[in-house]
Amino acid sequence: MTGIRLALSCAVLALGAAALPGAVAAAPAPVPAPPQVNARAWVLVDHFSGRILAQQHADDREPPASLTKLMTAYVVFQALTDGRLKLTDQVTISKHAWKAEGSRTFLQVGTQVPVDILIKGMIVQSGNDATIALAEKLGGTEEAFAQMMNEYARRLGMQGSHFVNSDGLPAPDHYSTPRDMATLASALIRQFPQYYGLFSLREFTWDNIPQGNRNTLLGKDPSVDGLKTGHTDAAGFCLVSSANRDGMRLVSVVMGAPSERAREEASAALLNYGYTFFESIRVKTAGSTVLKPRVYQSAAQYAAVGVPADVYALVPRGQGGSVETVARLDHEPLIAPLAAGEKVGSLNVTDGAGTVLTSAPLVALAAVPQGGLWTRMVDGIALWLRKK
Repeated sequence: MTGIRLALSCAVLALGAAALPGAVAAAPAPVPAPPQVNARAWVLVDHFSGRILAQQHADDREPPASLTKLMTAYVVFQALTDGRLKLTDQVTISKHAWKAEGSRTFLQVGTQVPVDILIKGMIVQSGNDATIALAEKLGGTEEAFAQMMNEYARRLGMQGSHFVNSDGLPAPDHYSTPRDMATLASALIRQFPQYYGLFSLREFTWDNIPQGNRNTLLGKDPSVDGLKTGHTDAAGFCLVSSANRDGMRLVSVVMGAPSERAREEASAALLNYGYTFFESIRVKTAGSTVLKPRVYQSAAQYAAVGVPADVYALVPRGQGGSVETVARLDHEPLIAPLAAGEKVGSLNVTDGAGTVLTSAPLVALAAVPQGGLWTRMVDGIALWLRKK
């Protein structure tokens, strides 16, 4: 009897403990509101998923000052990738480039300077002379080059931007937004990894003149590896920053800060907020198979369907285990032929509450040709029966 009473007592204690008000299941840590930073407009974006973590006036038009040079760099990097420009090409410095106002790379009129040095002068020193020289090399005139800038901006979906020069000196119809600058920064990182390291150069020397990078976060946060500063009286102090911590990359854009220190502190605060309270989860790797649906009138019967690029989701830190995926075909049945890369469905990534975090296309991972005459005839009958 004593043993039975003891067992019953333990059971009652256990039930009572479970019912205590303080004994609740572990819950995720709360995510506080983003910091309010000292600037007119800003945005913080997860590079891989594109999710915005913090923003204020992210779509307001602001004078971008030398952040403009990120758009110039995009055009230059595209020309290098296409083979229309080489790092070793020599560029003759025009009087227009030599007379450029503002920050300079100290180029001399009439001299020839390699493209490699001009790019470093534009990115590291923020030299307006180097920037204009590159614009004239590719566009003939700076005005024509600005048209190229606007076309590439349109292709990137930068709907709130318009450029009239390559260096960012003030002009009435020259503007951008924090959201657009984040879009541009992510495009530079994604499309031109071979040139992205230029944004983390601390200094370079030209004509025996050492020239340092104005992005002070590069020396204070080892995870920060780009991108660009900007300043004019109208624009205030601006900074586009990107950092990579344990494979999670964030992009912050601060526009209209009142001082160099303010733009640095604002950028650091935004980045630290993102890394403290969120984590990036790679849900699927590029080329991985998600489904193997039946494909009628094909020799193989079944085809591998997957994602063409890595799929990431951003979740509050500690909630990575709650991520789920739902794959759907756009229509059924699938019928051969299918081209490699042809979109046939979509993949939704959701959190524990069922909220869609991100979506990705599902594509045929390889070409699916038609089968022979007999296969097509048999499957034709099967398709007819499906409709009955």
